[in-house]
Amino acid sequence: MSALYALYDDGHAAQLAVDGLRAGGVTEDEIVVVSAEPMEDYEFGAMNRRSRLWYVASAGGALGCLSAVWLTRMTEVAWPLPTGNMPIVAWWPNLIVVFEMTMLGAILSTVIALVVTGGLARRVPALYDPAVSRGKILVGVDSPRDRGAVERALVAAGASVINA
Repeated sequence: MSALYALYDDGHAAQLAVDGLRAGGVTEDEIVVVSAEPMEDYEFGAMNRRSRLWYVASAGGALGCLSAVWLTRMTEVAWPLPTGNMPIVAWWPNLIVVFEMTMLGAILSTVIALVVTGGLARRVPALYDPAVSRGKILVGVDSPRDRGAVERALVAAGASVINA
């Protein structure tokens, strides 16, 4: 892992570093900003906010719903009980199982997506410095294409560059 980063005392200096990195040709997806507290007042606090978690939860719920309908219907058809002029497949009682499995599918897919997107399943540690927990703001690039431009942008904002 060949990362370059710098630690800043306040959000203004970190914003200058992010602006310098953008001006140096680094895309927003390559810039890593780590802070111990939310930095919503600064523009870098809104970077990389787009999430597809809603779609993942919806797909998991739909898959759970479809599997519940299949499970309940196929179970009742496979072992039919004589009900005396009533349908073999009883939809009203099945709705309880369908609802529960829909929620189970949505919840499990959301938890799996959070583990994957949160980086809890990765083997390589994320770009991090213990000084972040003491109030510093880390701004860096994980694998820079142009190391010189990244170093210049980070130093111009008032910090020394650290090689990781």
